[in-house]
Amino acid sequence: MKNEVKIYCVGGAVRDRLLGLPVQDHDWVVVGSTPEDMVAQGFQPVGKDFPVFLHPKTHEEYALARTERKTARGYQGFAVYAAADVTLEQDLLRRDFTINAIAQDDEGNLIDPHNGITDLRAGVLRHVSAAFNEDPVRILRAARFAARFDFSIAPETLVLMRDMVNNGEVDALVAERVWQELARGLMEKNPSRFFETLRSCDALAKIIPEVDALFGVPQPEKHHPEIDCGIHTMMVVDDAAQHDYALEVRFAALTHDLGKATTPKDILPRHIGHESRSVELVKKLSQRLRVPSECRDLALLAARYHGDIHRANELRAETIIKLFQSADAWRRPERFTQLLQVCASDARGRTGHEQDDYPQAEYLLQLLAVARAVDVGEIAKQCNDNSAIAASVQRVRASAIKHLVGESHTVVIKQT
Repeated sequence: MKNEVKIYCVGGAVRDRLLGLPVQDHDWVVVGSTPEDMVAQGFQPVGKDFPVFLHPKTHEEYALARTERKTARGYQGFAVYAAADVTLEQDLLRRDFTINAIAQDDEGNLIDPHNGITDLRAGVLRHVSAAFNEDPVRILRAARFAARFDFSIAPETLVLMRDMVNNGEVDALVAERVWQELARGLMEKNPSRFFETLRSCDALAKIIPEVDALFGVPQPEKHHPEIDCGIHTMMVVDDAAQHDYALEVRFAALTHDLGKATTPKDILPRHIGHESRSVELVKKLSQRLRVPSECRDLALLAARYHGDIHRANELRAETIIKLFQSADAWRRPERFTQLLQVCASDARGRTGHEQDDYPQAEYLLQLLAVARAVDVGEIAKQCNDNSAIAASVQRVRASAIKHLVGESHTVVIKQT
């Protein structure tokens, strides 16, 4: 006797609808069908590890109901069973959190075997079953959902997360997946909750030790000693999120001060300054997590130059030209603007300064516009020695800046 085929909307679409949030994508579970039946109906198979299909018209994902059995460490160490006899309840049992284990049928009825609606109303992330600890990615997902919804972690779920860290399961995470979840966490509305959640289960020290090391390190006295470098960094990434800055800016905000942490001598020499240490640590972190070049390059610039940009009122015109040169601001003015956004978030990431203006940004952009307006081609024509063109251009640009600010040596930022 052939099984009756039923289709249910599951996961994030149901959750977000119940929360009153916009639904971006729909995921569907098909109960009672087979891969052959799906293909015969025009669905296109796309799943590599388990049967997932694209609808022939909507192109939304339809997955056959399935169960999973742990076979090895890591998030890929699973044997998947997908067949017509797998029930909806069995499929929901393998999901991560109760709030993601709610289904809805075509008549609008909700199927909620794990009380996910109750947890939604309470703002709690709770694991569905003990199988939660078989997939280390779920630690990162817990952190990301905490950052998105500002939900708390159920105590028993936090215990499982700590166990996964202590038993080495989290060590099986691959770089690409860590970066994927980190990038998503940074793009949530409260990214600090992502890192706080990872710290609460001791995972941050394993996954991103460079950031974990900032907590407990005192801020310099001239800043705000009542917050440590870790708390300051969290305020900076949250400010970047509140201003809806791009991922590149948020990653640079996270990593701009890595060098202030206590770093073992076998990683970096003690004698180099914290900005140089930050640069080296950003390089190592970016290489380990395979961070995209756009994010890495902006983070390196912020680590090296945020202090200089904060002190723009003390910099000579020639020094500002060198800053523009090092940041490749001539060809990449949009990236220089992003660098200033990082610095603005850094300046606002202090208690009592959250609403401060950052006049350095507007002023440096004015100076950049004046310097970029210099006619490089005309200067080149007037140079008999080609090797002297670069120095001549730099000299004329510095003169243009001096003329703008009305000073012969020092650039002074006008406070607003």
